[in-house]
Amino acid sequence: MPTTVKPVKLDLDRLEAMAESDYYNPYTIFDWPESLDESLPWMSEDLVTLAGTEEWDALTREQQLALTRYEAVNFFSLNVHGIRELLSEVVLRIHTKTYADASEFLHHFIGEENEHMWFFGTFCLKYGGKVYPPVPQVGMGRIEGVGDAATELVIFARILIFEELVDHFNALMATDQALPEIAREINRVHHQDESRHVAFGRHLFGKLLEQVKETRPQDIPILAKYLDSYLEYSVRSLYNPAVYRDAGLPEPLELRRRLLEHPARHAAHDRILNRTRKFLARNGLQVQGTSA
Repeated sequence: MPTTVKPVKLDLDRLEAMAESDYYNPYTIFDWPESLDESLPWMSEDLVTLAGTEEWDALTREQQLALTRYEAVNFFSLNVHGIRELLSEVVLRIHTKTYADASEFLHHFIGEENEHMWFFGTFCLKYGGKVYPPVPQVGMGRIEGVGDAATELVIFARILIFEELVDHFNALMATDQALPEIAREINRVHHQDESRHVAFGRHLFGKLLEQVKETRPQDIPILAKYLDSYLEYSVRSLYNPAVYRDAGLPEPLELRRRLLEHPARHAAHDRILNRTRKFLARNGLQVQGTSA
């Protein structure tokens, strides 16, 4: 928790008003069918982790559709895990001196994210029969060797990166008429809420970065390197060998390795992360692959 981080001055009246006016009841807004049509893709086909590769082209149509089903469940599972992590951090900070100006908005944030976790989890359990556990990776632990302001900035930068990554998918799938209606609606509703959360996250990021630059400018290159690694860590979490196994694809671990090395997937990662990389670069945190 912060020790030397000064109170963050924020103007969130507009975002608070939007949160109140946009409120919906998640437990009644969705029409949950008993089952979903397996002749339809459940995830946009150009967003699956095999898209653009010869691995996708080699699949039968039945295998392609099966993969979209399991990848949809995995993507929503990642949202469950990401939300759980961010809630644990935000709850610790609400009504503290540092975040007093943000506390009213954070109440909306916590409520909305809890509801998001519910509808993502409901989709996974109702149509996939499970929530996939996270893919084991070499962890991205707490940043070391920096001041309190940089430590706090990393907490909210990780939240922002997660939100912007999933919002890239939400925005595209919200309008994909090939998907079942419930899949489009979940993506649409989440995209609507995340637009406010991303705006808040970027605003808070800027205020915390100001403190880093004022108190410990030597932390800036350390932050840039850490966040660059976290971007890569986040996008790699999309590649789940359990998904490939459930879809009946052979050698799922080897498939994951090949995909992560594939030029077409590197290009896809650039598209997914482009908005966040440009934001970081504009704030003086130039990361690999950025073209601001």
